[in-house]
Amino acid sequence: MRILKPNKLKKGEVIGIISPASSPHDLSTIEKGVNYLERMGYSVEVGKSVGKVNGYLAGSDSERVADIHDMFKNKYIRAIFSLRGGYGSARLLDKLNYQLIRKNNKIFVGFSDITALQMAFYKKAGIVTFAGPMVATNFSGEINSFSEEFFWDLITKNRKIGKLKNPNEEKFFVLNKGKSEGKLLGGNLSTIISLMGTNYLPYFRNSILFLEEINEPPYKIDRMFNQLRLTKIFNTVKGIILGRFVDCYESNKEKNTLSLNEIIINYFKNLKIPVIYNVKHGHISELITLPIGINTKINTTKGFIEIAETGVI
Repeated sequence: MRILKPNKLKKGEVIGIISPASSPHDLSTIEKGVNYLERMGYSVEVGKSVGKVNGYLAGSDSERVADIHDMFKNKYIRAIFSLRGGYGSARLLDKLNYQLIRKNNKIFVGFSDITALQMAFYKKAGIVTFAGPMVATNFSGEINSFSEEFFWDLITKNRKIGKLKNPNEEKFFVLNKGKSEGKLLGGNLSTIISLMGTNYLPYFRNSILFLEEINEPPYKIDRMFNQLRLTKIFNTVKGIILGRFVDCYESNKEKNTLSLNEIIINYFKNLKIPVIYNVKHGHISELITLPIGINTKINTTKGFIEIAETGVI
């Protein structure tokens, strides 16, 4: 299947907001996020399930699916932004119309639990999406200028993305030297693990795999990395980019544990592919948006990641 890029977003066009997973604890963040997007010069269409609370879900599965379908079908909506992550996106995967999504391809943004949708969209609909900021999570309070500028440039300008850089010129950590090239695929670690054995996870062969996580203790990170190892995904990818693993430490000081860094070194140091760590992507304010499905080069000998094509057309 040929991979499709979305059209770039222009000022004055309509951004749709959906809530495929959970609702924010503070519902005022919805209005604040909408106000931000309007100040940036865009019109906003809010999905019907946005703001609903059904336990830990933002409405029923059918309501959240309907929002996704409605946003893709609506020809006036040019981009779809997720409200937040949480949990629930994977519940929708077998209920979505992927032909409709491919036929009406447009910018789709989110990360964390939204990884489930992004992996399925790539596998089933063959579209490029963006692991980037979410309305309630990233656009409702103080907004990091680095993340903001990079994100809007990425989805509004059809020019080559070029070399990725951490804010303040902070260097990447190189675990294994080398250079490679492949489609950029990945996202939230635990979400990817939850899709293994299903028909909604792409084949990672010859890809550049990127991973991020939050609030998982070291032994759970160990368990998930080990599952990727046992399924031989590490042996099939061309390179690995590790984003931020936020609050992934053992909170119980009395408990024996390995550190996150020890686990990362244990699993990645001896791989025969280039591995880069400390890329500012994940549950942080200084967020580098990553285009999923775009050809990407990593050169750990020289310490850079480069995307020599556009994310939009």
